[in-house]
Amino acid sequence: MPESETIIRPAICDDVAALAAFIETFVAEGRILPRTVDELAELVSHGFVAESAGRIVGFAALEVYSPKLAEVRSLVVAAEMQGHGIGRKLLAACVEKAHSLNVLEVLAITSEEAFFRSCGFDFTLPGEKKAMFIQTRELP
Repeated sequence: MPESETIIRPAICDDVAALAAFIETFVAEGRILPRTVDELAELVSHGFVAESAGRIVGFAALEVYSPKLAEVRSLVVAAEMQGHGIGRKLLAACVEKAHSLNVLEVLAITSEEAFFRSCGFDFTLPGEKKAMFIQTRELP
């Protein structure tokens, strides 16, 4: 289905149940971390839904940590809808939201490096700043 038939809109509280069902496949595949209904309810305030023919076909949220930093969370697009620019539009909506909130930097933790690089993300920031991580426990 072409991207022209898909709309990107702000997520609303009424989307939470449908989003919980939509992300189940991605969680089962290990593509994203599990989200409780309560976590999704918090994410929708800065989240965006891709909708086609009345059903959710994509989702992404911006979690704002401070005026300096926000993170793109749970960016997923239904398998049959991938390759039509939906993920790119969801990501752009998150970055624009960060810009409108005057957030300085947006990060993404991903296994889809090529996609994020194609959207302007990189491993370093001006001044060669890099994000570094340590995992404190194993995932269930």
